[in-house]
Amino acid sequence: MNSSDQNFTQAKIKRRIQEAEASIAQYLKDLEAADLRSPTGSTPHQVRLAERIELFKAQMAQLQAIEEKVQAAPDKQISMSDPDARSMQHRGGGIVGYNVQAAVDTKNHLIVAHELTNVGHDRSSLAAIANQVKEALQVTQLTVVADKGYYSGEQIKDCMDLGVTPIIPKCKTSSNRSSGLFDKNAFIYHPDKNEYECPAGQVLIERFKTVEHGKNLIAYWSSNCKTCALKPQCTTGTNRRVKRWEHEVMLD
Repeated sequence: MNSSDQNFTQAKIKRRIQEAEASIAQYLKDLEAADLRSPTGSTPHQVRLAERIELFKAQMAQLQAIEEKVQAAPDKQISMSDPDARSMQHRGGGIVGYNVQAAVDTKNHLIVAHELTNVGHDRSSLAAIANQVKEALQVTQLTVVADKGYYSGEQIKDCMDLGVTPIIPKCKTSSNRSSGLFDKNAFIYHPDKNEYECPAGQVLIERFKTVEHGKNLIAYWSSNCKTCALKPQCTTGTNRRVKRWEHEVMLD
């Protein structure tokens, strides 16, 4: 684990620069007041204030140089003590280090694959480590079990394309439930008709295709939302729209 003081993100370097600027401004005010009290000469207090101002100006120059490096970094983050280490969340707070991925054979309870990443989450790691397990065990089909931190539609598709069946709890990230509205789970998809059924029993048909965050999505909605008695529990807009990923059948 590396020192968090030597790790810089955009937010952190911005905060450090603001703190340095505030310190310089305060010392300049103090020096101005000291000069008014002793206009004829440099007292030890005035000398110390001037030294502190120069110290913070030097620190400001260093921080600005670091800021340029942060902006140039692909992930807008650098670590001075270990260039490859990254800031990531951990139980009890954040750390600067690495994310260890390991897969255990449930039959023999042995680690059969592992890798070290500097990505601060697990969402993009499942397919790669699962493929390592397949190669290590020399099998063509594999079932893997992972916690919800690994849940990603793209990773699930990549696993299934590799012949890996992932078993992962689905993350519930919709803000509708916390707002007192129906979330997507309340809508039933009928694959034979390519349509959704809402809690009021209305049919949501395909309207258009779109691309969001690199994913091909299909949008569905009903024309009867305006007169629906359940509309206050469903949407604050004109129509409740449900979007479906083109590969969502794998998630279902």
